[in-house]
Amino acid sequence: MSQFMDEISNVSDLTTKAAVVEGLAAIILSFVLSLFITYVYKKTHKSGRYSQSFVHTIIIMSVVVAIIMIVIGNNIAVAFGLVGAFSIIRFRSAMSDPKDIAFIFFGMAAGISCGLGFYVLSILFTVVLSVLIYILFAFDYGGIKSSYKSLKITIPENMHYENVFDDIFEEYLDYHQLNMVETTNLGTMYQLTYLIAKKENVTDKDLMDAIRERNANLKVAVGMVN
Repeated sequence: MSQFMDEISNVSDLTTKAAVVEGLAAIILSFVLSLFITYVYKKTHKSGRYSQSFVHTIIIMSVVVAIIMIVIGNNIAVAFGLVGAFSIIRFRSAMSDPKDIAFIFFGMAAGISCGLGFYVLSILFTVVLSVLIYILFAFDYGGIKSSYKSLKITIPENMHYENVFDDIFEEYLDYHQLNMVETTNLGTMYQLTYLIAKKENVTDKDLMDAIRERNANLKVAVGMVN
């Protein structure tokens, strides 16, 4: 009987050691993969300015999710308990770029696959998706053509802006779209923001001079699209 109990104890110790080794492997791999994911995020971030805390968040969430998946295992009761615990968390900071949300899920997916023990799949998933993201970035897929610019026009408060510049736009532009109307100068003026594409051989000065004759010589600005 004593020998039988010793064998059970040895099996239990081996199982515990195997679980610890597996958990450590999942943690290390999820950390390494999340570092790779954040590297891709930094390289493909177009504005050039990103939050360091957001980069750290991707790494932390990837590792945390991996641990959660290890803890849950096949235990449904633990899974429901964790859902209840995490349901009280509220994220109050809004994402400035929708792509940031995708990278959060990217890191979480890598962590989940590591936590479930799909190490090869997690590596392949991370590498393949990273390559696809970089290809989209390199070819600027879905981006606005460089010929498009932003046009901001300041007009007096009493000017009806709906169709006031239509004839000028028809003469100088191939395309125009009013994107925003806002008050400025303590509400005494309006600022109109357009997305425009100029006709061939039309300079910014030609367009601005024509508009200034119509908007009482107030501010007109032409710039790159953000």
